[in-house]
Amino acid sequence: MPHSVARGSRALGVLLCACVFLALASCSATIEDKRILQYLNQGGFGKRYVGNAQEQNYVSIGDTVQFIDTYNPDEVSGTEVVDIDGTILVPEVGAVWVAGYTRTELESYLTQKLAPYYVDTDVKVKIKTGGKKVFYVMGQVRRAGPFPYTGDITLFEAVLQAAPEEFGANLGRVRVIRADPRDPIVIIADATELWTSGDSTYNIQLHEYDIIYVPPTLLQSVADLVSGLFVPVTSVLRDVLYTIFAFDDPTLLFRGRRNGGF
Repeated sequence: MPHSVARGSRALGVLLCACVFLALASCSATIEDKRILQYLNQGGFGKRYVGNAQEQNYVSIGDTVQFIDTYNPDEVSGTEVVDIDGTILVPEVGAVWVAGYTRTELESYLTQKLAPYYVDTDVKVKIKTGGKKVFYVMGQVRRAGPFPYTGDITLFEAVLQAAPEEFGANLGRVRVIRADPRDPIVIIADATELWTSGDSTYNIQLHEYDIIYVPPTLLQSVADLVSGLFVPVTSVLRDVLYTIFAFDDPTLLFRGRRNGGF
């Protein structure tokens, strides 16, 4: 009987340990999930300051903000570049967070900030974009990468800037991607309609941070697949041949190295 009780106690102890371990693991996983969640993008493109610059421009880091108080122009005026923390220096007030504000919002905000220091105040603002607003073109183009977003730009102009490959780019299936974690938009656009029939339906007006992907044609995809299959084989074969012939003529080995061989 005592042996049975001892075995039962040990089994109960093992079970309790297992339960505690599982509980701790579950708690750890929950904490880790929360940590991951706080780093995930919750709005827009992933940038901290986003909007629609064509409707009303907004302040980004690196932009230049010119401001003047029409009632107190000698005391309150200046031209400031928005710092990495999203602030500018304003007389009397000091560092003021301006990143993300539209022009109208910023005028109202700065007027409120200066109100305690002057009887009458009315701030006017101009925003000069510092080149931080961009769009992206990638895929079968010769000049991929970000391009400055100047405002009124269309898909045709964007693709033309990126110089699509003459025989490798499938311009009939260009993708315009407006990224968002909740409601992304992907438009398949036939860019060739513009010059084949004059139809401008697919000549979409772009927004900042739009991604344009120019896919390969079917033949280009096949060529890339074949190249991917045979390049490793030819690379190994080349190295083997270098090694074989190096035994007969050792100078080949050193020439191969100088010319980019193994």
